[in-house]
Amino acid sequence: MGPESDQTTACISVFQYLEPLDAFVPAPLYRAVAQDLGLVEWNAVVWIGRFFLLDNDFGEHWFDGADLPDELREVARGMGIDPDEVLILRPEVFQNGRDGPQHTDAARKRFWTDVLCSLCLSLDTLADEARLINEINRVRFPEDFRPDLEERLNHWRARLLAPR
Repeated sequence: MGPESDQTTACISVFQYLEPLDAFVPAPLYRAVAQDLGLVEWNAVVWIGRFFLLDNDFGEHWFDGADLPDELREVARGMGIDPDEVLILRPEVFQNGRDGPQHTDAARKRFWTDVLCSLCLSLDTLADEARLINEINRVRFPEDFRPDLEERLNHWRARLLAPR
C-alpha cells in the first residue's frame, strides 16, 4: 500500500486491508480527516461508494459489514477492531447484468480489492465533497453543519503538507 500522505498533493490512503478478514476498515488518517470534515454518514466511505456505483444512493451499499460471520467477528475483536467497522467488499454490486457480466464475482472481488488497497484521495477532493455535504447540512441537517469547515480544511492542509 502507498503512503498515507504525499507531501506535495496531500493524498490520503482511504482503506486499510485486513488480510485475516479479507475485508477493509477506513485507514486511521482518512477516518480522522473524514470525521473532522463531516464526511461520515453510517460509515466513513459511503460517499465514495456513490462515485464508484453510478453516482447515486445505491452506491452507499457497496460494502456490508453486517455480513461478517461470527467467527470473523471474533477475529476482528482479537485484532482490536470493532466488528461493526469492518467493511466487506460485495463484488455483485459492481455489475448490473445489462451487458454481461464479463467477469466472475471472484475476479471482480480481486480487482476491486487491488483498487481499494491503492486508493488515495487528494485533500482537494475531500474538501470539495466536505463543502458539498456541509451545504446540504446547512439546509437539511443544521446540527451537522460545520461553520468552521474552511478552518478545519486549513488545519489539515497545514498538517499534511508540513515538512517532516
